Formats: sequence, C-alpha cells, structure tokens
Amino acid sequence: MRRPTPSTPREGDATHTSPFTSLSASVTDAERRLLALPRFATSTAAYRPGLERMNALLAALGDPQETVPVIHVAGTNGKGSTASLAASVASAAGLRVGLHTSPHLLSIHERMRVDGAPAPDAWLAGALARVGDALEAVGPSFFEATVALSLLYFAEAAVDLAVVEVGLGGRLDGTNVVRPVASVVTHVGLDHTDLLGDTTAAIAREKAGIAKPGVPLLHAVAEAEAQAALTAEATRLGAPVERVRETCTAAVLDAAPLRIRLRTPAADYGEAAIGLPGAHQAWNAALAVRAVEVAVGRSGGPAPTPEAVRAGLAEVVTRSGLRGRGESLPEDPRVALDVAHNADGWRAALDGLPVPEGGRLWALVGVMADKDAGALADALALHDTRALVMPLDGDRALPAEILAETLQARGVPALVVADARAALEAFTEAAAPADRLLVTGSHLTVAAVLARTRSAPVG
Repeated sequence: MRRPTPSTPREGDATHTSPFTSLSASVTDAERRLLALPRFATSTAAYRPGLERMNALLAALGDPQETVPVIHVAGTNGKGSTASLAASVASAAGLRVGLHTSPHLLSIHERMRVDGAPAPDAWLAGALARVGDALEAVGPSFFEATVALSLLYFAEAAVDLAVVEVGLGGRLDGTNVVRPVASVVTHVGLDHTDLLGDTTAAIAREKAGIAKPGVPLLHAVAEAEAQAALTAEATRLGAPVERVRETCTAAVLDAAPLRIRLRTPAADYGEAAIGLPGAHQAWNAALAVRAVEVAVGRSGGPAPTPEAVRAGLAEVVTRSGLRGRGESLPEDPRVALDVAHNADGWRAALDGLPVPEGGRLWALVGVMADKDAGALADALALHDTRALVMPLDGDRALPAEILAETLQARGVPALVVADARAALEAFTEAAAPADRLLVTGSHLTVAAVLARTRSAPVG
C-alpha cells in the first residue's frame, strides 16, 4: 500500500515563514491557526462548493485518499450517528477503523479518530508543520483542511477501513474525493435550502452525488419524492441502489433504552441494544450494519459476527467517541445534549427524551439564522416546553432576542440568558427534580455547555 508523502517547506526560500510550519508552535497554536481558516460554523462565506481545492491539496499530500477504503455517509439527519454506529461495528469486528465527522464540539481532534481515539496532539501539530506550505498554496476552508488532514491521518495510521461523514450536501462536498467501498444516504429533508435546493427531490439529487460507478449506495430515505430522485440520480451515476427499509428489518422492541430486532440480507442478528436514544436510531443502526457488511464483503474480509454487531451497536459511544446525541451530563443527569439543527432533528430529539411522571421539559436553544425557528417553536410547543435562549457567536447566528420572540409567539415561554453558565444556573434554580433540560438547536449550543462543564462522555 502506497503511503502519502507529506509536502515539505520550499527549498531555498530562507525568508518564507508559513504560519503552519513552526515546529516549536504549541498544539494550541496549531489549532488556532487552523481555526483561523474560513469556517462555515460562523460564516456562510466559508461555504465554497467544488472539489478543485481538495484535489489540489490532497495531491500535495500524496493523495492519501487513494490508500483508504471508505464508507461515505451523507444525509440531512442521522449521518453522524450512522457513521459512528458503522465505525463502532467495524471496530468491534476487529478492524482498525478511522472515523471523520463534523462539526467538532470541543476539539479539532474529534474530527479525526482511529478506533474511537482522537488524533494525538503531537500528530496534528507535526502534520501541520509538514503540510503548511500546501495549505498556504491551496487556500482551503477550515473544513477542507480538516478533511484532508483526516485522510492523511488514516493513511499514516494504516486503517483497514474509514468512515467519512459528508459535511453539507454531497456532490460538491469536500469529502467527495474519497474512494468508497459503500456509499450511504440516511435521510433527506429540508435543510440548507438556500444552498442545496428548496425541495426534497433537489436535495436528494445533491446527496446522491456521492454515488460512484459500481459502488453500492444504501439508503433509508422514507419520503417518496426524495427516494425517487435519489434512486434516479444514483442509477444515472452507475451505482446499484439498495433501500434498507425494504431489505432489512429493524423492529423497535423497547424505546428507552432502545432495543431492536435486526435482520439484514446477510444475517439475522436477533435482539440488539442501541447505545443511542430515540426510535429513529433503529434505521440508522440497520443502515450502519448493512454498510459494514457490504464494505467488508467488497474488501474481501470476513463478515462481522452477530456478537461483534451487537457489541458495536450497544457500545457506540465508547467505541466511536460520539458525543451530543442524547448524551447526559454526569454533573446533572437531568441535562441531555443533542446537536439537532433542523425540524426533523428537533422532533426526533424531543420525542426521544424521556421525562419522568410529574416532570416538565425545558430546552436550552440557540440556532442559526438560516434555520426554521418557527419549526423549533412548534416542536417545543407540542411538548409544553419552557425555553432558555442563548446567544451564539458568528454572523450566521439568529439573535437570541428574535428567537425568543418567535418562541413566545407560538406559546412557548422563553427567557434570554447571557451564556451557557447562566442557562444551567437558571435551570438548576427553577427546575423540579423530575424536570429535564434538552440542550439543542445547534452544535454551537451543545459545545458551549460542554465547554462550560468540560464533561466526560456518558454512555
């Protein structure tokens, strides 16, 4: 297997100093320099669709993507959970597995993990020192840079399989340079309509753009128009299509904690516990298992055993490092975190959070201006929720006062708080023992709470 050769500083250029290539720079400096690149999390100006920069950057790094077999995962909702479930199952089956997800919550290292462990500080600092000239020459966005670094890390770590989550859309997403052994689309809904299209069919076609000739595309899309558009586009691109809702069984046996009966074309796995809350995770789990089956089959490896599948599904948090999907705070188990950021995601998060009898649901929310705040208000109103509204940084953020007004207009009591600390204090002071707080709306909302508490993950 050919390993990539990282770029080196320009010879004979004694006066050139890259902001990335100081070997004496601390890890903090390395991260700060990466974070200084254009970021979609805080500015829409960072959205730069197309693969030209990625191809140029990866070529400068020795094309690491050519050496890494990939499960490529797209979807409006569920792609992070599905990617993590797939990585966990593959790891439980004995493979060395890389996992790229986005966005991160506390550290850039979260985006590039091998067998659940984030890339080491020393590796990231050293990699930035080695590839700094390439970053300068190409001028990538933050997302493009971290995708390239993830692929470089996976190649140098000699993973058997990588699972790569799409950032936005699919066709023009920076991850669409990988060489997949299986492509996955989890769900299609209305999100990023200003960038991807204003119908589910249009969005489905963008996500189907990850399809590759001869590479199976697996999906769990339920909506008819989106399903038809996805199938048509994937077929046009030469990919065989499998709809797991037809080929697999994922019957929910218990909702909390989630247990399903799982069967695929390859095996009957019987009852399996899913280490993530919410009945919507049932099809994510089926899709993840089926993707691993297809991937290892195409790579010539042995099929995962039923024991490995059940362990991977149950232990997804510890095996993959996934955070922010129904996760509880150890400091206060009444507080749950979910990075849902659109209407379907909010409904699923709210439906999946059990509230004890006599308790009331609270929500700590902050959203981007391009999201449907009215849909969030409707979802909260349906659950008789009290809202705490927190301001978020960046020019994409919807001002907290406007969000609070939207919630109040739909009958949701809403209080604007200064920050995550003030929100947690307000909940602690006012909530009853049986009350529950859901932190949601954006990954930035969840990240602010985690940064405040610096909590370790809870399974």
